[in-house]
Amino acid sequence: MRTYPGLVAQPAHYEDATARVDKLVVGPFENNVFVVRCKQSGDAVLIDAANEHELLVDVCRRTGVRRVLTTHGHWDHIQAVTAVRDAGIDVGIAAQDAAMLPAYDFVIPDDEVYRVGDLRLRSVHTPGHTAGSTSFRLEGTPILFTGDTLFPGGAGNTATPGASFETILDSIDRRLFTLDPDLLVLPGHGLDTTIGDERPHLDEWAERGW
Repeated sequence: MRTYPGLVAQPAHYEDATARVDKLVVGPFENNVFVVRCKQSGDAVLIDAANEHELLVDVCRRTGVRRVLTTHGHWDHIQAVTAVRDAGIDVGIAAQDAAMLPAYDFVIPDDEVYRVGDLRLRSVHTPGHTAGSTSFRLEGTPILFTGDTLFPGGAGNTATPGASFETILDSIDRRLFTLDPDLLVLPGHGLDTTIGDERPHLDEWAERGW
């Protein structure tokens, strides 16, 4: 039930007094794309220009998106990058994955804060799925965007070139599972979970392997 253009006419995926997060599901791999908006200023950012470029460009124009923060460089997460850049929207990605994009405008280092009006998104380098995989913590809210690093029930796929199961588990353990257990995890595909729900299962995942 897609009523995406404009977004304000539909319920937010998450909303509080300062922030609104909308979720769009696009493309054949049902990628999650998120619009994060500051309710005070109207400024917004897009998490992953994944697919359906005409839809995403329209949504960006309607919602005030000025930047795209890319969780990683796999093709299913970047199909709309050229279109959004052509529309005047800057695209960023971690240096380790930058060569996977057709073009980009800025590099996302670890522990960098991106201001979206009064909101602050902090980058958390979480390699393993790719070398440059990056999660984003929406400070002052219980929201964490994890791309393809952490899902309900386990880590992201590490059966692709350049991926590492040991590295992704270490990223999850040291960079994500040290965060508040009540944090709502919004992954790059599928349903939400929480840090607290997933943390007890790390040893099971290590035994299971990918």
